[in-house]
Amino acid sequence: MPKYILTINKKQHIVEADPDVPLVWVLRDYVGLKGTKFGCGIASCGACTIHLNGNPVRSCQLKIATVPATAKITTIEGIGEQGLHSVQQAWLELQVPQCGYCQSGQIMSAVALLRKKPNPIDKDIDTAMAGNLCRCGTYERIRQAIYRAAEMEAEVVTRDK
Repeated sequence: MPKYILTINKKQHIVEADPDVPLVWVLRDYVGLKGTKFGCGIASCGACTIHLNGNPVRSCQLKIATVPATAKITTIEGIGEQGLHSVQQAWLELQVPQCGYCQSGQIMSAVALLRKKPNPIDKDIDTAMAGNLCRCGTYERIRQAIYRAAEMEAEVVTRDK
């Protein structure tokens, strides 16, 4: 079985796996990072969203053999370098999660959005979050939490100046 060296959340992992194994299963079953969820398996629900070199991707459709050796993978466990990320804080503050199943994918998409657009408007949020489904229908709270996280990030920038 082939070996793969993966950089996940800034740590190297050596994984032996069949080349066709989707990255979501490598993360969950081989590396033990359970925060990334398996939802639909066809990249339609967004529950399996991770960052590959800073960009949100659906890990259920990404075969391990196609992940470049130089890739930097970030999962929900790796976004808060010093405690909770502002998006996670906003999610808690506004009580976004209900069942919680889609939340790691939602958060990963929101973090990527705010990295690219620190002051998003509704259209930006709609575009960035379009591939993330929430069975509980907390879309309005998700939108409010993204705006709140943007405020928190702006407060940090202002304070650090």
